[in-house]
Amino acid sequence: MFAILVYDVGERRVAKVLKTARKYLNWVQNSVLEGEISDANYRRLQDELKKIADENVDSFIFYTFRTVKYYNREIIGVKKGGHSMFL
Repeated sequence: MFAILVYDVGERRVAKVLKTARKYLNWVQNSVLEGEISDANYRRLQDELKKIADENVDSFIFYTFRTVKYYNREIIGVKKGGHSMFL
């Protein structure tokens, strides 16, 4: 599947969340990662993030797509993260 992760976490947890998420997805923007991920790794990523998160403060939003057939990504401005697939 293809997934996009958007997160908003406390300042002290930002680096740990980014490091964890980059094991599974590609960093493309501040607090945004995307990429192909297996169902098993998707569950692992969610489990790891739950261990880091403060559920009273932090927020994670996952957008998942079974196919990227109709997916389009356009960048205006500075390209971040070094991931150039789908451009």
